Amino acid sequence: MGTGTGTPVSRETRTGTGTDRKPFLYVVLCAAGIANDVGKLIRNAQQRTWRVGVIATPRGRECVDTAAIEALTGYPVRSAWRVPGEPRPLPPADAIAVAPATFNTINKWAQGIADTLALGILCEAHGFGTPTAALPYLNAAQAAHPAYAQSLARLRRMGVLLGDYVPHPPRTGGGRRRFRWEQALDLLAPVLERR
Repeated sequence: MGTGTGTPVSRETRTGTGTDRKPFLYVVLCAAGIANDVGKLIRNAQQRTWRVGVIATPRGRECVDTAAIEALTGYPVRSAWRVPGEPRPLPPADAIAVAPATFNTINKWAQGIADTLALGILCEAHGFGTPTAALPYLNAAQAAHPAYAQSLARLRRMGVLLGDYVPHPPRTGGGRRRFRWEQALDLLAPVLERR
């Protein structure tokens, strides 16, 4: 997976040839009230034999304990572009889980806007053919905006696997208890098995 500098990495390089190699999952983390529960997704992925690295939007990074995530994954939480010539801090992605995927990120991603590292990685994922699942998390007032339905339709056409979270009512404290972090892994599993 490219990061805006350096050359693209081929699918063969990403997956390797050894049978004991654990696949690598990028978790793209957006700014939402439930972002601090991302450890649930990381631990679940690790139990399913994934290695995990987190790429946060700049605001998403402010919502989590980066030291705790780095201790859990063994990799730095990324939110800024690499300087040319700087080593890649994460292995290339075999798959991507966007969770929680906010209204802002979904709409920018669908439009091809890559103004953050997280969005740049998501925009490149389509070109690389990297399996990607997104778990939208937003309120019903945001979901009612016509751009949201159009963005979801475009992402589906791009092959993005979308979670089934039903937007929560505005100003109610959100739907933390209903959000199923593991759904990202469930959506990705059949796609990865076919590869």
